[in-house]
Amino acid sequence: GAVPRFYDDDPLTVEPETQDASGVEPREIDLVADALLNLFTRPGDPSPDVRARDVNTVDEVPDSSWFTNRIYARPVSLAELARGPNTTEGPAPGTWTVIRPKTSGFAPGFTVRDSAGEVWFLTFDPEGSPRAATGAIAVATRLFWALGYHQVESHLSVLRPETLTLGEGVQLKVRPNRTRPFTMEDVQAVLRRAARNADGSYRVLAARQLPGKIVGGFRYHGTRSDDPNDIVPHEHRRALRGLKVFGAWMNLVDMKAGNTLDSIITENGHARVRHYLQDVGSTFGTGAEGPHEYHEGWESLYDGDLAWKRFISLGFYLQPWQTASFDERPEIGRFEGAAFDPERWQPRVPVGAVLRARDDDTFWAALRVMAFTDEMIRAAVKTAEFSDPASERLLGDVLIKRRDAIGRVYLPKVNPVINPVLDARGTLTFSNAAVDAGVATAPSRYVARWFSFDNATGETSAIGESAASMPRLAPPDGLPEMPGAFVQIDVSSEGGPQAWTRPVHAWFKRTTDGWRAVGFTR
Repeated sequence: GAVPRFYDDDPLTVEPETQDASGVEPREIDLVADALLNLFTRPGDPSPDVRARDVNTVDEVPDSSWFTNRIYARPVSLAELARGPNTTEGPAPGTWTVIRPKTSGFAPGFTVRDSAGEVWFLTFDPEGSPRAATGAIAVATRLFWALGYHQVESHLSVLRPETLTLGEGVQLKVRPNRTRPFTMEDVQAVLRRAARNADGSYRVLAARQLPGKIVGGFRYHGTRSDDPNDIVPHEHRRALRGLKVFGAWMNLVDMKAGNTLDSIITENGHARVRHYLQDVGSTFGTGAEGPHEYHEGWESLYDGDLAWKRFISLGFYLQPWQTASFDERPEIGRFEGAAFDPERWQPRVPVGAVLRARDDDTFWAALRVMAFTDEMIRAAVKTAEFSDPASERLLGDVLIKRRDAIGRVYLPKVNPVINPVLDARGTLTFSNAAVDAGVATAPSRYVARWFSFDNATGETSAIGESAASMPRLAPPDGLPEMPGAFVQIDVSSEGGPQAWTRPVHAWFKRTTDGWRAVGFTR
């Protein structure tokens, strides 16, 4: 039967996750199989052009175990940004006990328990690239946290080898079904691969052990069958589709299931799975093993069409990275903003959610990137604690250039009307995100078509039309005055980009003292 379009609690600000997830079991994702699946197929829902399914009635992503609205949705102070996800002061000084070797990846690292009993995973800078990997993680963690993603608490710290001890019974896996004791010689072997300070100490990035029960990572397509709250296919989550823009901004080339982590969190007796982007170190111009290759961020590991073009041109078919200018520095790696094209950016392995991103998804993400001021970007970069002021300045400059490129590309690409408000007298006001960001000129006029809206059937009845050169439009005669009545307003513009002629749709519900926004689609 017919159901209402809007309910009394719309728009939802928190995604309902009401089911008990305590039965979710740990799992391992075969990363090789997952990479091959994403490289050579298009996993997930084969339907084309599916609107994101994790949005509320006003086309926003509510807070959830996947995402928390921060920047753009509310002010984020410089102090808050610099702190990011951190709730402690970092590892306690004194003796650190090695309790687990690193089990995946090639970069140096291991897990320790500090003198206060807290568990930390230590990441080192690779030899030859001091401060690069640890600095990248420090900055990216704060930016992704501000964007809304669950991040691991991370602190820059100093390890002195003489303070290390080895825990009892620590084992190193040497084959799938065989282990041997992990020794201090193994610890020394790890340290020999890491960048060392002049005084013999090591700069580390200490990531605090996540709360709850760790149950593996998540894929960028499908759902997790044993999580009763995971009902939206991951490729249709805007929070994950937005990584097409966020990943491009920060050059997150290593976007894979292996860099995610799920944890069962129990709060007020209710267990649910929280989803983390837990490894964002392969960002900007460097990775855990050193500078990115020149092509990273420009090409995926396999592109059959590109390979064919190079073959028939005898190698003379050039990509932009082959002519771009990189200001390479040991603490930054290879990261540039002049030749950057957000739409051409690619991770090493394209994933389902990124491939499904629509223009409304990239617009949503671009609004958040553009909300970072120059001052905020430089405050985040300062947390890397680079030794070279020129490196700090360069990373900030490139992030600002790439932010601006994202705004120029994605904000004018759709009708950029945002934040519609209907006051008690029925006057409609709104903003034009592209014009406000300075990436487009104002249209000659805005046009609003007004309808009464039947919330039970979805039927509309025309009321009238209004137009103005400014984003403030008077209502036509005949607006309903009875509390509980609904109106639909379609807003387009003339004299601007062609995409702006396609209207956005806003719905308002009459209350005793005015109008309340209940719906919006782009």
